[in-house]
Amino acid sequence: MSSTPPQTSPFGKDHPFAGRLTENRLLNKPGSHKETRHLVIDIAGSGLVYKAGDSLGVFPSNRPEEVDEIIHRLGVSGHEMVSPVMLKLDAPIPLREALTHRLALAKPTRKIVETLATKVTAEADRAKLAVLLAPESKDQLAGYLEDREFIDLLIEFPSAKLSPQELVDHMRKLMPRLYSIASSAKPYPEEVHLTVAVVRYESNHRARVGVCSTFLSDRAELKSTPVPVFVSSSHFGVPEDGAKDIIMVGPGTGIAPFRAFLQERVATRATGRNWLFFGDQRKATDYLYEEEWTQWQAQGHLARVDLAFSRDQLHKIYVQDRMRENAAELWSWIKGGAHFYVCGDAKRMAKDVDVTLHHVISSQGGMDQAAAADYVKQMKKDKRYLRDVY
Repeated sequence: MSSTPPQTSPFGKDHPFAGRLTENRLLNKPGSHKETRHLVIDIAGSGLVYKAGDSLGVFPSNRPEEVDEIIHRLGVSGHEMVSPVMLKLDAPIPLREALTHRLALAKPTRKIVETLATKVTAEADRAKLAVLLAPESKDQLAGYLEDREFIDLLIEFPSAKLSPQELVDHMRKLMPRLYSIASSAKPYPEEVHLTVAVVRYESNHRARVGVCSTFLSDRAELKSTPVPVFVSSSHFGVPEDGAKDIIMVGPGTGIAPFRAFLQERVATRATGRNWLFFGDQRKATDYLYEEEWTQWQAQGHLARVDLAFSRDQLHKIYVQDRMRENAAELWSWIKGGAHFYVCGDAKRMAKDVDVTLHHVISSQGGMDQAAAADYVKQMKKDKRYLRDVY
């Protein structure tokens, strides 16, 4: 594995660098049901170094309109000084700053419901809270909270008057989000590229968003808004031996580190072959970085590309289906020492790919299930099978 370059930068998770967004473009074509963006963050002067396979940590800010609504519902100005317990601050900070930059406005817990129950004055509010907090309502409360953010509770129980300090003490820290870096530092030493799926959805009849994805796509102004970032080093990375073949399975935004891998392999003149499995909904609208993959293939840097677009035919096709279709060739590469990488959704895709990998090795290698499982274990031990899943 490529070793992480020594960090000489003073910037890290506890002291992020104020990067600047220099590019923000939509990767999906018109008609797509998805919103995936290519984002470029300038890190010039930071001293930050990264390798292909690392992640970038981004500290987002919450939407101003959500912060305004909470302050309005509390009936305060936002200038009130607060010391949220979990932040361990040396001195209090204004409520608006805490809600904008430091605290998560989502994922309320049972604790806030219990506090509201002690604060409400309206009988209807008290009765509703009593039902939610009843021992037999555990599942009901979990479902109720799953659908709500803190603002929903302030709206639904207006007779409960919370002080700014009481509210913030129930909130979690606003945590950084990690994104797989989609560039190699060889051609781009002073910038980091990201491939970000922008999250927008509805729950409890309110429009919701992914805090960090919309901070980057909607709220960070090009070249002006500070984007606090740090590099998070990873076990993921291209083989140190450039003669080794690599197989990359990365549907959707899982493509990000593999774009970095190809840039790295081209820059270092690696002689090993590269094989990409990519999938998404529709080829016409969702083939992320299509022009780059096509060009790399034409130049001979990409030996194979196998595509799986689930909605382009009645029967859905996924990357694991393409793996099964190419089982003999896949086994030939693996038997010859190829490194196997998976990036993307951990819940379903990565599990399905793992099951398929075991099946390919078992069927093509003439092994029973136990022997195939041992073979995969050895691949992991040799760092020939690596996953970056989320």
